[in-house]
Amino acid sequence: MTNQKGPAPAPLNPQVADKLLELLSTDDDFRDLFQRDAHAALVEAGYSAPAGSDPVQAAALSGASCMQLSATDQLASKERFANDRQKLVRSLTLVQHFERSADFKA
Repeated sequence: MTNQKGPAPAPLNPQVADKLLELLSTDDDFRDLFQRDAHAALVEAGYSAPAGSDPVQAAALSGASCMQLSATDQLASKERFANDRQKLVRSLTLVQHFERSADFKA
């Protein structure tokens, strides 16, 4: 299977996902960082890119491009992150991209 749009983000390590959500539900400075630069926030939460990846590829692999908010987007409240934390951890740690193989028969 190939992805014509570039590398698909890998699932986040569960500890990184948990730390990300902990910080989004408690830390105003981290929330500001996440709003401005999702990849930098992921790195601060413990994400590290696979060895040998360049900075652009590292941001794509982290899933930050999918998480990056636009200037007009509003981040959910700390309470919302806290309330939905378990559901969000499951979502962040699952496979993020799937393409059906040409060999697959439905």
